[in-house]
Amino acid sequence: MTYTAPVDDLRFVLNEVVGLDAIAALPHCDSAAPDLVDAILEEAGKFASGVLAPLNRVGDKEGAKLENGVVRTATGWKEAYGQFTEAGWNSLPFEPEYGGQGLPWTVAFAVNEMWQAANLSFGLCPLLTQGAVDLLTEHASDEQKAVYLSKMISGEWTGTMNLTEPQAGSDLAAVRTKAVRADDGSYRITGQKIFITYGEHDLTENIVHLVLARLPDAPAGIKGISLFIVPKFLPKPDGTPGQRNDLRCASLEHKLGIMASPTAVMAYGDDEGAIGYLVGEENRGIEYMFTMMNNARLGVGIQGVAIAERAYQQARDYARSRVQSKDLADPKGAGVAIIKHPDVRRMLLDMRAKTEAARALALYAGTQLDISRHHEDPAVRAAATARVDVLTPIVKAWSTDIGCEVASTGVQIHGGMGFIEETGAAQHYRDARITPIYEGTNGIHGNDLTFRKTGRDKGAAARAFVADMRATVEELGAAPGDDLAVIRAELSAGLDALDKAIDWMVATQAEGDLQGAAAGAVAYLKLWGSVAGGWMLARSAMKAMEGLRQPGANASFLETKLIVARFYAEQVLATAPALLPTIASARNTVMALSEEQF
Repeated sequence: MTYTAPVDDLRFVLNEVVGLDAIAALPHCDSAAPDLVDAILEEAGKFASGVLAPLNRVGDKEGAKLENGVVRTATGWKEAYGQFTEAGWNSLPFEPEYGGQGLPWTVAFAVNEMWQAANLSFGLCPLLTQGAVDLLTEHASDEQKAVYLSKMISGEWTGTMNLTEPQAGSDLAAVRTKAVRADDGSYRITGQKIFITYGEHDLTENIVHLVLARLPDAPAGIKGISLFIVPKFLPKPDGTPGQRNDLRCASLEHKLGIMASPTAVMAYGDDEGAIGYLVGEENRGIEYMFTMMNNARLGVGIQGVAIAERAYQQARDYARSRVQSKDLADPKGAGVAIIKHPDVRRMLLDMRAKTEAARALALYAGTQLDISRHHEDPAVRAAATARVDVLTPIVKAWSTDIGCEVASTGVQIHGGMGFIEETGAAQHYRDARITPIYEGTNGIHGNDLTFRKTGRDKGAAARAFVADMRATVEELGAAPGDDLAVIRAELSAGLDALDKAIDWMVATQAEGDLQGAAAGAVAYLKLWGSVAGGWMLARSAMKAMEGLRQPGANASFLETKLIVARFYAEQVLATAPALLPTIASARNTVMALSEEQF
């Protein structure tokens, strides 16, 4: 269950593949100097490996417990969280005005991977708090910012997202939690929310709940929902927690994984109603909440990368030590470690290649997010915003599918021992399984990519992305070497398939066949992820080839990058065009059976 933060891999992607130097040149991002970022990565790696990772198994065994209305986190949790906030880790990407460090989100994404890989249950707490800070920074009043932001940026207070209700699920138009205006300008909130991550805990002195609720005179449906700040303790004028609000944790869910992350059922307004403070304007709550949701979706995508990295490391180490069977190159020799066997190597390379592709794509999304917020040219900001819009469902869904797949392969490499809890491989699989579900199921993200991110602008943003990827194909054509030629051929074929898929999706929606488009949506997203991930590894391969020609290069590291990229091209990217007929033909059968025939 040990974990070593992949600092060298993260540094390579940041510096060589996604262009951190260009991000550091943006206004308000100049703190991301190479020496500082290196130091941040190194120290974050030490904290993740030395403090958080040893608690991962402890948290899985003990879980979080609700006792007399109070949630107790697992042994060591509170102390680790104290160290986390004392070191300033929660504040990396936020505004210095409120105590943030002003670093780019690209750097924060790299660091966040380490928290999630070391201890996914722990990492969920700052993930949600960072999303809440992002929302309040964008939409809260100056008075609200003055009360909440510095406390939440430091991590002294944590934040939650209260969307789902028992009858609503992902359909937020069905939200019933009520908000009633009070004479003092606040609101009284009554209702129940479910699946609230860190809705109650003992890590901090206050918890800031962001709650969706409906006013009595609000329009029906999604347009009638407002957003409220509902703190566990009402802040006093000096900023310290005061009176306990009328809210409580009614129960904790019993789950498949992430045992140490308390998933709460929250009850609001048992007495006179919980006091809430409106964010922005009435009936615009969903609009505001999307800021937090999109932040969290990228964060969950990083969780997929993280759990894949953790599962890969454990499977690799096990394969190096587990002796079983003969080496096919020496059938008469002694038994060998299973890493000698071709199929085990195939599985390990598959795990590593997919993890590295997903990591690079997530960090690339971070660069586009930073450009969208800080570039001086409005046209460049707008183009980057459109790119983030396309990337968000891909990073969330494709990366979390990879996390589950890689964790499952990790169990397979362990063989029967992988099915035994004591090895830890099963925990990674159990923990990974939630990531394709929360923050919108991956099917929802397939629909988002299909309808909002492709159909709405008739494929304009999607085609602009493909055009940028085709520029890399041209660069590969001018580069020497058989490895790059193979990668170029497979990337080009993948992009051709993606072009055709975009055309099909646009045409199908124009014809009004929305069910047909939806039937192929998940395969469409998988095609996008497979090709975009291959694009990132193609860029990695070019940089590795360039580096190998430099004096004093780390040949072993760079050769590994080249081989991993070629493996991905031949074994993953080569299969991507086969998704094209799957996308187009799904409408023929998916809706063909009656409900009774299932």
